[in-house]
Amino acid sequence: MRHGDKKNNLSRTASHRKALLMNLGCQLITHKRITTTLAKAKALRTYIEPIITKTKATESKEVIMHNHRIVFSYLNDKLAVKELFTVVAPKVAGRPGGYTRIIKLGARTGDNAEMAMIELVDFNEIYGKGSDKAAEGAKKTRRAGSKKKAVEATPAAESAEAAAEESTEA
Repeated sequence: MRHGDKKNNLSRTASHRKALLMNLGCQLITHKRITTTLAKAKALRTYIEPIITKTKATESKEVIMHNHRIVFSYLNDKLAVKELFTVVAPKVAGRPGGYTRIIKLGARTGDNAEMAMIELVDFNEIYGKGSDKAAEGAKKTRRAGSKKKAVEATPAAESAEAAAEESTEA
């Protein structure tokens, strides 16, 4: 029986599961977004979020080096660890948790497996706070522009009416 065992074993041995999550974690950090099965994405979320939290502690040089070594023991990829500490950590510094987002994509055609996309939340350019379209929408408002145009249009309309009256009188 597996009472209270919340870990998803993914039908793999412990070493295989560790290698799988290590590879998925490195790819997520490198590419910021990966597509995998829903079960693997959920397992990866619980694996990678504590690792990202480790990158935020920057009290002293000894603590930083210690955290580098701990994170390297989980990822075993120098480039991914460097990317995590130099690019990802400054972006997630103000976030209290929830660094990843899982989006369901539907079933895979071959075996009908439920697919999902897992991404780092602060690196999404399509939608959310970091998108350019949202920033442009915040700068422009319809109501403010129409009031200004109405005020500007009123003197112009009066002068056009006056010009029309002068031409009819002449």
